[in-house]
Amino acid sequence: MKGEVVAVLVVRDGVPPVGGDEAVAEAGGAAVLVGSGCRRAVAELPPLRRAWCAEAGDFAPGAYAAALAPLLAEVPRVVLPGSPDGRDLAPRLAAALDRPLLAGATRTDAAGTDLVRWDGRLTAVVRTPARCVVSLVPGVRGALPAGGIPEVSDVDVPLPPVPDAEVLEVLEPDPATAELGEARRLLGAGAGLARGDLTGPESVALLEELATALGASVGATRVVTDAGWTAPGRQIGTTGAVVSPELYLAFGVSGAAQHLGGLDASGHVVSVNTDASCPMTAMADLGLVTDAQRLLAELVRRLARIEEEHHV
Repeated sequence: MKGEVVAVLVVRDGVPPVGGDEAVAEAGGAAVLVGSGCRRAVAELPPLRRAWCAEAGDFAPGAYAAALAPLLAEVPRVVLPGSPDGRDLAPRLAAALDRPLLAGATRTDAAGTDLVRWDGRLTAVVRTPARCVVSLVPGVRGALPAGGIPEVSDVDVPLPPVPDAEVLEVLEPDPATAELGEARRLLGAGAGLARGDLTGPESVALLEELATALGASVGATRVVTDAGWTAPGRQIGTTGAVVSPELYLAFGVSGAAQHLGGLDASGHVVSVNTDASCPMTAMADLGLVTDAQRLLAELVRRLARIEEEHHV
């Protein structure tokens, strides 16, 4: 296999990993898809230009690394998404290739690599080794479609009998703690949530209560995270996480350009704001022109009443 950069994605039953499209984009559209249902996953990766599909059965990081190392031996830089499977495979693949691992990157090229440290509060720029393995933080880079039909071929990668971890169970992520890039439902907190009887932190706590009831995650604008109402890792935007949920409900979010830039390919967007002309409402599929804090409180109240009735 030739090429300056190639991405490696672990595919489960035709589903690519979180951040897989970003890793493919960082590799210029070239990727090895390994796992099960790899050809089905091709359609879910718009940046793909060239794909090698390796059907290898159930995920076994040690065996995968040993099997992929000869295939990737001539590729100077190998990029993986920092998904759960990617974080398992990346260090093993680096060891199998006898290369350094640059973990937690947001960008990489032949000259330098940006590494996130201290829970996203610091970026360290390091010189990129000539031959290395890099794992990318999901939901930061973003990815644009390549256009056209990718070239796809099958490769055979027999798994050697090596000592490996045994997967006992795969658990669905907890929406309250899952990375924002993984969220399928997302509630966004904006500065408008502080306008009313409740303080900003009280409103965010109420939003988290609603998110728990809906099986959703909570994100926020930079104003909210800078104010300390929620953790910095919950920030959505060009300086935070790039997200693509199926549903995004924005409460009191005006829609600054930096925030809208983080809403990569959201399915349905609902804006709750008193300003019918704000950018968030203008780009939303549905705009509710009302007080965000009052609507939030009413939603929580009604959901609590429904839950009480179900327990009677």
